Amino acid sequence: MRCVEFVGPGRLEWRNAPEPKLEASTDALVRPFVVATCDLDHAIISGAVNVPGPFAFGHEGIAEVVAVGAAVSKFRVGDVVSVPFQVSCGSCASCRAGRTAHCIGVERLSMYGLGPLSGRDWGGFLSDLVRVPFADHMLIAVPEDVDPRAVASLSDNIVDGWRLVAPQLAADPGAKVLIVGGDSVSLYATAVALALGAASVDYVGGGTHQQEVARRLGAAVIEGPVPERLGPYPITVNATSERKCLHCAIRSTGPDGACTSAGIFFGDDPTMPLMEMYTKGIRFQTGRVHARDVMPAALKLVEERKILPELITAETADWNDSVEALVSHKAKLVITRPREFA
Repeated sequence: MRCVEFVGPGRLEWRNAPEPKLEASTDALVRPFVVATCDLDHAIISGAVNVPGPFAFGHEGIAEVVAVGAAVSKFRVGDVVSVPFQVSCGSCASCRAGRTAHCIGVERLSMYGLGPLSGRDWGGFLSDLVRVPFADHMLIAVPEDVDPRAVASLSDNIVDGWRLVAPQLAADPGAKVLIVGGDSVSLYATAVALALGAASVDYVGGGTHQQEVARRLGAAVIEGPVPERLGPYPITVNATSERKCLHCAIRSTGPDGACTSAGIFFGDDPTMPLMEMYTKGIRFQTGRVHARDVMPAALKLVEERKILPELITAETADWNDSVEALVSHKAKLVITRPREFA
């Protein structure tokens, strides 16, 4: 089969790879037909994050089921599904507790499309076929009235945005929210916060495109460089890997407030304003999203048209143009090809 492989900074290639097979009765084989870039993909392709290749690329997408094992009961050939980027078994103690990012039934950090960052090579979504273990648990059916292109990032970035604000607003309904923005995750968080009843969402940082989309979503954009502090806000979000943005989010968090960071800080750890955090008693959380656990809640917001993820898509491309589009993309890119069973 053909797949797109990341070879090195600025270099991706179509290559031939062994076709995956059903290895267990609980497996499914799926054919991705809509794939989106994750915010991390741009950093990998540009060389900002040093990840050695080659490895199969792509970890956000929508697929059709093309084969199922004998023990798969919830899905059949032709079903349209979203596949979480993290692999989880659904039955271990961590999965039963909703901590699917830390499944102990598979190798730690098992993920699609991220090569050496993963616990093992699970392949990538820019491929003709992908094997999905534990299919009844892993796969999420996409409703017929939801455009697959709109939920291409449900696998990762949409749910990453959801977890930055949804639990926090459940604990503090109607709170004001500050989002220190970067790329698409910050915009999904903006959309979710407004959909879930935030009193207001202020957005600072990001580029011109991100600020324009934030305004379109209903946020108030604070222009200019990211300052040392704003607020105070009961809920703050850092969606970048920049120290100044992290500090702004932390310092802008009000007493007993919640600050959540989706930033991945490769290399040296950033310093933290611990004394200010201590005196205000804020709750700071970082870490990976438990994607499979929260995908249904995020998908429901899309199905009810409370959030419109398509507004955040910046670029589109045909499947056959994947390599060129990936190398040149600057913001959320969605790549499509026709469905096989449409």
